[in-house]
Amino acid sequence: MGRYIGRRVLTFIPILLIMSIVIFFIIQLPPGDYLTSYVAGLKAEGQIVDESEMESLKERYGLDQPWFIQYFKWMWGILTRFDFGYSFDYEKPVWPVIAEVLPMTIIVSLATMLFNYLVGIPIGIYSAVHQYSIGDYCFTFVGFLGMAVPNFLFAILLMYGTYIWTGTAFIGLYTSDILVGLQQGTLQWYDLLLRGDFWGRMAIPIIVIGTSGTCGTLRSMRAQMLDELGRNYVLCARAKGVSERRIIYKYCLRAALNPTVSGLSGVLSHIFNGSTISAIVMNLQLVGPRLYNALKAQDMYLAGTILLVMGFLIVLGTLLSDILLAWLDPRIRFSGRRGEG
Repeated sequence: MGRYIGRRVLTFIPILLIMSIVIFFIIQLPPGDYLTSYVAGLKAEGQIVDESEMESLKERYGLDQPWFIQYFKWMWGILTRFDFGYSFDYEKPVWPVIAEVLPMTIIVSLATMLFNYLVGIPIGIYSAVHQYSIGDYCFTFVGFLGMAVPNFLFAILLMYGTYIWTGTAFIGLYTSDILVGLQQGTLQWYDLLLRGDFWGRMAIPIIVIGTSGTCGTLRSMRAQMLDELGRNYVLCARAKGVSERRIIYKYCLRAALNPTVSGLSGVLSHIFNGSTISAIVMNLQLVGPRLYNALKAQDMYLAGTILLVMGFLIVLGTLLSDILLAWLDPRIRFSGRRGEG
């Protein structure tokens, strides 16, 4: 297992390098650049733009060079100085722009992931064990409904419902006093973890962003548990007098968790971006809306860095899922040993 993990870790660097090339190339595909979009906006407002100033700005930011030269300079800065470039739209280095919203993105992501697994897995087990019961039908209906309703529409409905019920729509993660405290430096992001009003505003984003994944986990867990409960080893264990609880939670559950664990890579990257459209609708200060604004403004270094971090999470999630699968399913470990021999 140690050698397997070591080999997978060594493949991180070439995979991330190839991913970074593809990301940077795709970002550069649309015609023009940030300055082109910026000047087009100024001309639309009736302002006169000096062409010589445009050329000097292009030379200053390196936008007059081919995309592969820009890419090599970007990667060289990352590898040698941990410098992810300059955000044209925010007029400051890229990483501080991401760092402003990274803590809240991580908090929302972890809370959403916990909501996904702590709700979806137990309900899926219940639905499989109590197949065709009233509870199973209710949870199945809720699961299909949660997967079918778009997240942004669900967010609008929840915000409207809370406004009718409480008089407040709970738009955004911060109240006015929290926002002022963060801007003045009298309040840090970790102080928010002890505030009830902050968690009250967190409820809607967690439910909205996590509902689709939770319903998918519920459906997957139910199907896998039903498949495992019908296998011969379960009949054999029952014939030998093994308790039903032990059969379900020690044997069937471990095998049924395989598809859920294998999807960890996609869950990490998807939750990290904060479900961009839903985050924009709910005015959440997360990474997703910043990625959208960067792509719209052709802020290539900011967009490329966010996409590179998401790619890193995909690779990391794939490694973690492979390790967890080998721990959950002994057949994977044994097949790996035969392959090594």
